[in-house]
Amino acid sequence: MAHEWKVKVRACETDGLGHVSNISYFIYLEEARIELFRELDTMMEMDKWPFILASTSCDFVQQAYFDERLTISTTVSRIGNKSFEIDHEISSSRGVIARGKAAVVHFNFETQKSESIPPEIRQKLSAFESSEVIKERNV
Repeated sequence: MAHEWKVKVRACETDGLGHVSNISYFIYLEEARIELFRELDTMMEMDKWPFILASTSCDFVQQAYFDERLTISTTVSRIGNKSFEIDHEISSSRGVIARGKAAVVHFNFETQKSESIPPEIRQKLSAFESSEVIKERNV
C-alpha cells in the first residue's frame, strides 16, 4: 500500500525560470516521510524522535510549476535490521514529475547509535511495502 500526501506548489517554491526549484522537491519528500511516520504512529516529539536520515536522492523527470497540485506516493522498498528504504513518486495530472529515495535509520539520539527496528514499527512499515517488493520476496 502506498501512503499519499498532496501539496500545492507555492510561488516561493519556484525559481527564476518559473518552475519548482530543485531544493523544493526535497522539502516535499521530507514532508511525505514525516506524514508516513505519523501514519506509522511513531513518536512525533522531537526529543523522542526515533529516526535519522542516512541518505536521500531525487531524480527529476519533468518540470512542475506554480499552483500545480502534486501527489507524493510513498512506499517502503526495503526493511533491514536497523534501517529501511523509502521510495517516493511525485506526480501531477501530467504524469510523473520526480522520483525520490531515502535511507532511514532507527536511531537512539542519547547513545548516538543505531538500534534494531522494534517489531511493532517493523510490522507497521511492512504495511507500506510496495507490491513489487512483496512479489520479489514470494518468488
